[in-house]
Amino acid sequence: MQKPVLIAHAKKKGWIHRGGGRTYLPMKNDIMRRLREDSSPDAFFTTMIDLYAIHAEFPGLGDAEKYRSDPERRVTFLEQKFADDIGDSRFIPYIQLHEFEAYLFAEPDCFRHIYDNCARQIENLRSIAEDYETPEMINDGQHSAPSKRIVNQFPAYARAKSVEGPLLAESIGLPTIRAKCRHFAVWLLRLEELG
Repeated sequence: MQKPVLIAHAKKKGWIHRGGGRTYLPMKNDIMRRLREDSSPDAFFTTMIDLYAIHAEFPGLGDAEKYRSDPERRVTFLEQKFADDIGDSRFIPYIQLHEFEAYLFAEPDCFRHIYDNCARQIENLRSIAEDYETPEMINDGQHSAPSKRIVNQFPAYARAKSVEGPLLAESIGLPTIRAKCRHFAVWLLRLEELG
């Protein structure tokens, strides 16, 4: 198994910027280059990008607005448009509903691993999670996205989320996250079936 690679999202003054970006064309070009570099039929490629604040030039974004009230259908539609635009059966796009931090609502108690004296904050996050059928549905508003809600409870998370987020998700564990986040579970199952 190959180590995951961050894809390009921008190029400025000769520097390629990777990870965390939302510009579509540099990302597409990087994916296409990587598909050409490994033409083996057994080599598969996937993404893990957030739906939250996805770039306006993303394929099918305008047409996906008709599914705004059905986020799962909207993200599935966008993944199909993404796959169609890349045009290689080895490419399996995944777009997270709505952002990575939604996984942390699968078990808010995970914050005890990093923060002290946080029972009230955890209970507030648990209360938010209970308002939704799945943590993936916690919406993508400017002030109500999962990460914004976490930062409201744990302000230090804003500066440390690239380190703390993966640690918190790891403490929850894949079985719990996939049990509560069905879109994520479908993607994982598809990847597992490749083996």
